[in-house]
Amino acid sequence: MPSPSPKQPVKDASHLYEVERRARHCERPGFRITELQLSPTQTVPWHTHTSVSDTFYVLAGTLRLFLQNPKESIELKPGQSYAVAPGRPHLVTNAGANSMTFLVLQGVGEYDYVPMVWRAGAYAQNTT
Repeated sequence: MPSPSPKQPVKDASHLYEVERRARHCERPGFRITELQLSPTQTVPWHTHTSVSDTFYVLAGTLRLFLQNPKESIELKPGQSYAVAPGRPHLVTNAGANSMTFLVLQGVGEYDYVPMVWRAGAYAQNTT
């Protein structure tokens, strides 16, 4: 598989992918907490962050996280969490048959969302 390359970072990625529900619980300089609800067919596409980490905490359902550098797949159930370091490409999917809800804690640092594209020119939607 070709390696991903970053596109231009954006400060608000809400227009780049659909979710069932999105709620911001906290936003302070350098830190924020967002709650997302994904249907079984929705994903948060491949992306990275320049200086903030993403810490995922599952409230309901099953979250599957695909990562690169190194390649890894992680499944999280309610009450479980996982932190993704800044600069590490990742994709979030719903691994269940029903809606999945999770919190993502982002910080410490200035938030950005850097969409990833594959050198072949298409967004990486496959996870193999």
